[in-house]
Amino acid sequence: MKKAERVALYGSGKEYWRRLWADMIRDRWLILLLIPGLIYFIVFKYLPMWGIIISFENYVPYLGPFKSEWVGLKWFNYFFSNKAWTRYLTNTLILSLMNIVFFFPAPIILALLLNEMRNQKYKKLVQTFLYVPHFISIVIVVSITLVMFSSTGIVYKLVEQLTGHPVKFMTDPNLFRPMIIGQTIWKETGWGTIIFLAALTNVDTQLYEAAMVDGAGRLRRLWHITLPAIKSTIVLMLILRMGSVLDTGYDHLILMANSLNRKASQTLDVFVYQQGLQQAQYSYASAIGLMKSVVSVTLVVSANKVSHLLGEQGLY
Repeated sequence: MKKAERVALYGSGKEYWRRLWADMIRDRWLILLLIPGLIYFIVFKYLPMWGIIISFENYVPYLGPFKSEWVGLKWFNYFFSNKAWTRYLTNTLILSLMNIVFFFPAPIILALLLNEMRNQKYKKLVQTFLYVPHFISIVIVVSITLVMFSSTGIVYKLVEQLTGHPVKFMTDPNLFRPMIIGQTIWKETGWGTIIFLAALTNVDTQLYEAAMVDGAGRLRRLWHITLPAIKSTIVLMLILRMGSVLDTGYDHLILMANSLNRKASQTLDVFVYQQGLQQAQYSYASAIGLMKSVVSVTLVVSANKVSHLLGEQGLY
């Protein structure tokens, strides 16, 4: 809230504090409900931030973060001196771009299709089946993929019979990213429709009725009424997506990776996991994670600024 708006609402000086306290007393139960969430973020999100100091140290667990040797920007320089860092960054950006191009629109399209269904019982049944994959562990998803697409799987055999030659889904580096995106779309698209379906409930039905009177078909109503109504939600979700451009999820990639597709599976998240947990180079892994966080914040702020320039409300 801007200062002028705050003064207009609460006044200034003692009057401001008196009205603010009165509002807090009035909304005391809502504030009480807010406390567990605040505690969660403070304990698990904000307090651990002090740990970023090990990015500038030669961290030794026995000595702790306050007695370990201070090395400044050593680990950042060490990362950029590694010739392989461009491969990690390239793989990360390609996978993230594919996520934005193919996965991000999928929940929107599915929500629009569900919104056109008139039979409510059938619609709820379809939604239930679409939500189920979200609750399946990624380990199970990868296991199903291995059973179906490995050299003895039904999909592998079917493609081999149709094309006349085998397609190595699990070992071909060129197919690694499409497999990852396909799994993500199958697992998360249904769950992602929740936000957009909620936004669609706010669309005034009188607009549809007026458009139908004017002779507008479904596509016309979709283009001129439905999409503009949820445009702000789409922009907001896209801005939030910018914050995870460099986050590809190490668990999913590690489960799908092998020695033959390593050229495509080596991303920044996988590299952080390998350096931090497998090789116990905590400072090195923390430095890379800090760089990712700085880039993510920069992208979110930049995307929010662009949305303001385009006339959208944005994130803040």
